[in-house]
Amino acid sequence: MKHRLAFAVLCALAPLAAIAADGARYTAIFGGKNVGHVFVTTEGDTSTVDYDIKNNGRGPTIVETLTLDESGLPRAWTIKGTTTFGSKVDETFERSGADASWVDSTGKGTARVDAPAVYVAQSASPWSDEVYARALLKRPDLGMPALPGGTLRLEKGATIDVDGAGGKLQVTRYDLSGIDTQPETMLLDANDRLFAAVSPSFILVREGYEAEEVRLRKLAADWTTERYATIQREIAHAYGAPVRIRNVRVFDPVTGALGEPVAVLVNGREIAAIEPLDSPATPGEVTIDGAGGTLVAGMFEMHAHLGQNSALLNLLAGITTVRDMGNDNAVLDALVQRIEKGETAGPHVVRSGFIEGKSPFSANNGFVVDSQDKAIDAVRWYGARGYWQIKVYNSMNPAWVPAIVAEAHKLGMRVTGHVPAFATVDQMIEAGYDETTHINQFALGWVIGPGEDTRTLFRLTALKRLPALDLDSAKVQHTIDLMVKGKKAIDPTLGIHEMLLLNRDGQVPPGAVDYLDHLPVGARRDAMKQLADTSAPGDDAAYRGAFDKLIDVVRRLHDRGVFIVFGTDTGGSFTYHRELELYQKAGMTAPEILKRATLDSARYLGRDQRTGSIAKGKLADFFLVPGDPTKDLKAIKKIAMVVKDGTFYYPSEAYPKFGIVPFVPAPKVTLPAPPPPAAK
Repeated sequence: MKHRLAFAVLCALAPLAAIAADGARYTAIFGGKNVGHVFVTTEGDTSTVDYDIKNNGRGPTIVETLTLDESGLPRAWTIKGTTTFGSKVDETFERSGADASWVDSTGKGTARVDAPAVYVAQSASPWSDEVYARALLKRPDLGMPALPGGTLRLEKGATIDVDGAGGKLQVTRYDLSGIDTQPETMLLDANDRLFAAVSPSFILVREGYEAEEVRLRKLAADWTTERYATIQREIAHAYGAPVRIRNVRVFDPVTGALGEPVAVLVNGREIAAIEPLDSPATPGEVTIDGAGGTLVAGMFEMHAHLGQNSALLNLLAGITTVRDMGNDNAVLDALVQRIEKGETAGPHVVRSGFIEGKSPFSANNGFVVDSQDKAIDAVRWYGARGYWQIKVYNSMNPAWVPAIVAEAHKLGMRVTGHVPAFATVDQMIEAGYDETTHINQFALGWVIGPGEDTRTLFRLTALKRLPALDLDSAKVQHTIDLMVKGKKAIDPTLGIHEMLLLNRDGQVPPGAVDYLDHLPVGARRDAMKQLADTSAPGDDAAYRGAFDKLIDVVRRLHDRGVFIVFGTDTGGSFTYHRELELYQKAGMTAPEILKRATLDSARYLGRDQRTGSIAKGKLADFFLVPGDPTKDLKAIKKIAMVVKDGTFYYPSEAYPKFGIVPFVPAPKVTLPAPPPPAAK
């Protein structure tokens, strides 16, 4: 989806469209709360849009003007405002005859349009997809070339009845694909005008029909499940026989080295044996040629906010376990059940119970509480349902944290989280946090004052103060000493800070160099847009210096023996591979990083008896790469095969379903010969 960045909950606020004959008004709802609006006003062939959504203290504010030609295609489009994280938007599109030109964050573009083609805006508000849908509905194949590239396609689904202040309506589901890695689902009324944009966690719905929100989200979840269940049937290989993976070298996280070439056998969900390469096969086996590649145990993404799309993409990236750090509890429960039943593909999930304090800046996930007693009740709710830990968020009253920690520890759960506004990380460590989340949250207390509010984008923009910080100062050393003495862990999420501080308009992001060209055009353009506003004098250099300082902080924590967990908060998959790379900048070697991503993380979560390494009797959770990631960590970006619970997946089969160009081919698979026919 456009406007993607899995920085917690705003990744759900995907733009899905509306344009109306006289105008239209829509309410944005996330977590059951009104988080913003889209208002459309139309005069003749020109529409103006007021798009403003705020959740978790941030969100896009956009004003745009669109003029359509007589065929319903954009003729002129201006988009101005700010993105979720504050960077400026100044996008334009114009078409005169067959000549089209545009300016977006990637720069200027032109095209000669000799056949109908629709411009796909980079930073459009959530009404834009209706423009695309209405144009596609006029095409017999529901498809059309897109500018600046690719092809849009529309797929019609079921018609349903809805009811609200405007009376009963019949609306029809349409899925729009070709922009990003997953389709965008909308409901159009009988006049092909947007009624709602829907997802399992977020909806944009016509004013007066807000009461349909819960039902529509449930339908969206069912539709999404249907899509991924179909994909699972097409790409999941459960061979029903022993599988011999020949000629592979196994990464040993204990020694940090690769072993000699061997054969690894899988039977059912488990690793049945690791045998010498020349061991003969037994009758009825499936054989996979590893071609001298490397097998690595499934990796652990320790900062996920999982959905069905990211579940499969994480699995294809070699991630067989994720730690979910806050979600819609019911949506996540349903997803976990589907994964465990094998209906859809995804990693094992370790759940964190999200608890937020009530404020105008609340993140609407998990439980939002307005008293200490309710916070403790939420801890008990999570404890009774087997959650591994509690996550505290920005608007929590810091005075309640000791009681939250005490209850969680009593129930066998750990506690982590953001630093609540108007508190310090030192206070949270002393209150009993077992782990701190995000390196910005960890460092901010050294550069902000006690009255400055971190519930807004200030918790990100204040990072430009970091270059002036002396990391040898007493206050910095005191915090690090508290971490060491208390044996606390940290989840830095370095990659998202690299995006925030270093991404610049029109430039290939440093973290996306190795995969950007493999993505659909919409995802590529979004990646080349900066997040923070660096337009003020000195800000560009300050943000760049801030990232260097954060790397230095992580290096010092690592040198002092603080346990670092690897998570992204950006959806994982390709960004998880970059997350691992970044720890080389903090002094970790490739073997160290692979060990931390596998066995160390399994031990941290108490799962090392079944996962984290490749050994007889453990779950068959691992992936195959052609190269040697102990010598070049980038090798993990070219995955030929992933095995999870004994089911085999080949990314080259799956990626095209997401508009992603595969990185390497699948290994050669030889099925056993069928038994001879029975004698008559």
